[in-house]
Amino acid sequence: MPLIDLSHTIEDGLITYKGLPAPLICDHLSREASRANYDPGTEFQIGRIEMVGNTGTYLDTPFHRYADGEDLSEVGLDRVAALPGIVVQAGDLQAIDADSFRDLDLSGRAVLVHTGWARHWRTDAYFENHPFLTEAAAVFLVDAGAVLVGIDSHNIDDTRTRSRPAHTQLLGAGIPICEHMRGLELLPDAGFRFTATPPKVKAFGTFPVRAFAEIE
Repeated sequence: MPLIDLSHTIEDGLITYKGLPAPLICDHLSREASRANYDPGTEFQIGRIEMVGNTGTYLDTPFHRYADGEDLSEVGLDRVAALPGIVVQAGDLQAIDADSFRDLDLSGRAVLVHTGWARHWRTDAYFENHPFLTEAAAVFLVDAGAVLVGIDSHNIDDTRTRSRPAHTQLLGAGIPICEHMRGLELLPDAGFRFTATPPKVKAFGTFPVRAFAEIE
């Protein structure tokens, strides 16, 4: 079954979110330095990365918003792997309201919102006036039984304000959020399984994922 990569590549110096530091990617042990530790012709590289959790395509867990919420180590694989998925086409909407999700079977599904905003990735336009979910949309998704919500935009909330109602509603209901996705135009509207598994890090709420879809 075809696998579709839905993640951005993390590179040294990548800015995912203005105001947050870019990742630093370098050698902890270079191949040249490793030769002193091994037989001739044998060498290894050990990499080092320093970054915030909100880098590249990442998953938010409830701990990101709530001090007593589940962290990366506590969200089970059944919540982030091999989920039946549905793509919702947002068109040119900036404020994506509940009407975009009505009459769709969302129960038990990963709901991926295709805005097309990923076309602005690594440009200044990516950070400004991006598509987002309204609070009413987030409440509707909770009530409809969505188990994960993803978006190919800069943020699932409107970053022009200081409130974060979509994060508050979804993470408060235990629904993980996958932000900064790409490639949603390559998926059918349904008939695929979605996976976005982070590492099991204690007391951490957000981490990059290799998000992908498996076409059924």
